[in-house]
Amino acid sequence: MRVLVAIILAFLGSAALADGAGEQRPDNRAPTALDVISGLYAFSRFQHDLLESTDLKGNAEVKNLAALRAEEAAKRDKTLKDIQEAIGAEPRIGKTAASAGLIDSDSSDGPAYVRTFYAAQIPEYESTIALLERYLKAPDNAALAEFARGQLPLLRLQVKDAERTMADK
Repeated sequence: MRVLVAIILAFLGSAALADGAGEQRPDNRAPTALDVISGLYAFSRFQHDLLESTDLKGNAEVKNLAALRAEEAAKRDKTLKDIQEAIGAEPRIGKTAASAGLIDSDSSDGPAYVRTFYAAQIPEYESTIALLERYLKAPDNAALAEFARGQLPLLRLQVKDAERTMADK
């Protein structure tokens, strides 16, 4: 039952992230460079929050994966910072409710937490992938478009890995 509640919280948090990251635009226009940068920073924060969560409750498997994803997020953020400075943009970064729910979850250290850990990632990845795909339909910055094209295959691979691992758990 706790796992179900955690999964529902993850999906609700994903919807909140999408709203705050520019994913849901009322006029259905493609997201701007600022929207994408903000969304990617929020995704990075989500990945760092997962690392914090695993410090409290995770086993070696999830701790290692969370550390790897947080390291990748830091590298992504460094490149984004350069693009952001070149554009002169000031991103909006909101809270990631899904990761906060994972940290505060009542799930134990065992299999329930591991399933919740992977379940929380899937909607975040899907939201970020959708944001990049929508941006690439009408990009407004060449450097960010190139960066987004490079990130998409990696993010798609990582979400597939999370889905496979969750199905195995």
